[in-house]
Amino acid sequence: MTFGKKYSLIAVDGQRQLADGRIEKERRYFVSSLKGVDAETFGRLIRSHWQIENSLHWSLDVSFSEDVSRIRSGYAAESFSRLRRIALNLLKWETTEKVGIKAKRLRAGWDEDYLLKVLTG
Repeated sequence: MTFGKKYSLIAVDGQRQLADGRIEKERRYFVSSLKGVDAETFGRLIRSHWQIENSLHWSLDVSFSEDVSRIRSGYAAESFSRLRRIALNLLKWETTEKVGIKAKRLRAGWDEDYLLKVLTG
C-alpha cells in the first residue's frame, strides 16, 4: 500500500514454533520511504534488519547480562542501555586483544591502562 507516493506500508505475517509445540503467529507492520521495491526485496531487508538487531541484543546479553538487569526506575533503564551500546562499540573497535567482548570488558575494569586504550582508540 502506498501513501501519497512517499511511503509504503508493509505487513509481514510470521510464525514460530514454541518449545511446547504450539505455533505462535504474529503480524508486524513497517513503514518505508523506499520507492519501487517489491515484496521479496522488502522481505530480505526486514530479515536483514532483525538479524542485526538480534545479534546486537545477544551480544549485550552475553557481555553485559542485560536481560537480568534490575534497573527499572525513571530513565535509568534507557540510559544504561545506551551506555552498554557505547561500551560494546568501543570494545569491538579495540583490536589489540584477541579475546571476546566479555573478557575485554572485565580487563578494562581491572586494568586502567587497558581502559584508557579502549576509550581513546
